[in-house]
Amino acid sequence: MAGIHASGEDYLEAILMLSEKNHGEVRSIDIARELEVTKPSVSNAMKILRNGGFINTDSDGFITLTDDGKAIAIKIYEKHRVLSAWLESLGVDPAIAVEDACKIEHVISDESFKCLKKHLKQFHNIELS
Repeated sequence: MAGIHASGEDYLEAILMLSEKNHGEVRSIDIARELEVTKPSVSNAMKILRNGGFINTDSDGFITLTDDGKAIAIKIYEKHRVLSAWLESLGVDPAIAVEDACKIEHVISDESFKCLKKHLKQFHNIELS
């Protein structure tokens, strides 16, 4: 995605997942725990994402995705889920599938991803979003 690095995509994806899990309440410490990074790393990333227009932070320290940030997070999370499921269907250990999907989700083109989803649905009867 133009304008954002893989690590930024990971942060946006984490915010989306935590937001769904915590009923919209996401703080820096939650992100640090989820991604197993330091609070200063999260602070630096949040500054970059805020300046890029991908997140907002309120006076209580809660972090929310902007429309642009949410669109990227949803797209990355979908890739993550589909790629993980595909790798597991090939017999890859679930933990390794998740780890590999995290890497692939950032580099696979939209065209290749679309074709992969079509193939999985058409030839393997796997229903995907």
